[in-house]
Amino acid sequence: MDKTEPAKKTGKAETTNALAPSSEIKALWSSIYDMLRNEFGEAVFRSWLKPLTLQAYYHGTLEVSVPTRFMRDWIQNHYQEKILSLCAAKNPEIKRLEIVVVQSSVFDSELSSDNAKPANANEKLTKINGRAIEELEENLSSPLDPRFTFESFVVGEPNALANAAALRVSQSGNVPFNPLFIHGGVGLGKTHLMHAIAWSIKETNPDARVVYLSAEKFMYQFVRALRYQDTITFKEFFRSVDVLMIDDIQFISGKDSTQEEFFHTFNALVDQNKQIVISADRSPSDMTSIDERLRSRLGWGLVADLQPSTYELRRGILESKAKALEADIPSNVLEFLAHKISSNIRELEGALNRIVAHAGLMKQPVTLENTQNLLSDLLRASERRITIDEIQRKVAEHFGVRMSDMHSARRARAVARPRQIAMYLCKRLTQRSLPEIGRKFGGRDHTTVMHAVRKIEELMDQDNSFQDDVDVVRRALTG
Repeated sequence: MDKTEPAKKTGKAETTNALAPSSEIKALWSSIYDMLRNEFGEAVFRSWLKPLTLQAYYHGTLEVSVPTRFMRDWIQNHYQEKILSLCAAKNPEIKRLEIVVVQSSVFDSELSSDNAKPANANEKLTKINGRAIEELEENLSSPLDPRFTFESFVVGEPNALANAAALRVSQSGNVPFNPLFIHGGVGLGKTHLMHAIAWSIKETNPDARVVYLSAEKFMYQFVRALRYQDTITFKEFFRSVDVLMIDDIQFISGKDSTQEEFFHTFNALVDQNKQIVISADRSPSDMTSIDERLRSRLGWGLVADLQPSTYELRRGILESKAKALEADIPSNVLEFLAHKISSNIRELEGALNRIVAHAGLMKQPVTLENTQNLLSDLLRASERRITIDEIQRKVAEHFGVRMSDMHSARRARAVARPRQIAMYLCKRLTQRSLPEIGRKFGGRDHTTVMHAVRKIEELMDQDNSFQDDVDVVRRALTG
């Protein structure tokens, strides 16, 4: 007699309380499984549907399994209804599709029994493939800068949310949101906050395995593991950490194999309730060169942005830095620097370092005149420096389109024209080359940028109101 309830899954497939599928149901599922690749596409099948395994059939319910809760929830939300309709079309008696979790090793059959994870989940791995964890951590992760702590991070309105989120992650005993995604322009403090989180966690929980590295290094180490046929070690190391922190995730754009590996690492860690912290130069929704399934996961937790700095924040950073350097900097010099160097905090701190070093070496007092002479090259560059990201953001705001439209392939005029205006302004207001501009617009060719510039110039000559529109955005950027 078959039962009405499926078996609870505890690590191995069990059919004690459920009717084992008949040969007819097995054949039906085999047919459906073969259809999934064509129905949903190769990428979706490989990433989500390939692990689906038939478990049981009872009272019109077809039960299939996947190895993680994360995967189950995603399939339920995006593909379950369609899969059920395919099954019902083959056999109208199938009324329900039940997806359950049958846990398996993170690395499936790739690992031998000698390399399997400890039976006790709380027991820490000490070796992977015979190599000490400490050695692997030294080779695969990046060092932390002792200067980058929460104590040295100056908080202001532009970075208050990101700072509060970072503190919450570092001080919480559980995982408050996963992942924490911090984004902002160059030199606004992303890396500082990443390091501060790592230092804080290490201080409160010395046994926690916190791994920080750039996306470029993750990609390099993955390629190296492939070359030396050592992917098992790579996979097991990254999927056994307590906190994984990846800086500048945008650098894996277009790197399909690296994205695939990071995606599965992400899934494994989330399913183990391990914390992930990511930084990038833009929000997940604007990262159009990253696979959609990964992009959606990156925005799953909390997305916190670092806004361009205000005068008050820059002044506070300078005062904090001068105090740390034990340097006596006149107030008018601090005000001058905070006003003149506004786009990049890193440059601002570099300018102060140069002033202090010059004063010490030349035995001269720090004055406004000396500062202007010493930093003349930097000040000239700062006066005209407008970034492509700023232009894209300002154009998107003015014309009521999304930032993601600047990188998308959409050709509707309501989207394409503002994108062309942004390309035109990038050519006129920055020193970036045409290929560089094209890459920032979704990887477009330099000829596309040239066409956009010519088209906007032509429209401005023909239509005064159009020219006024472009000039409003230009003044907003240069004023």
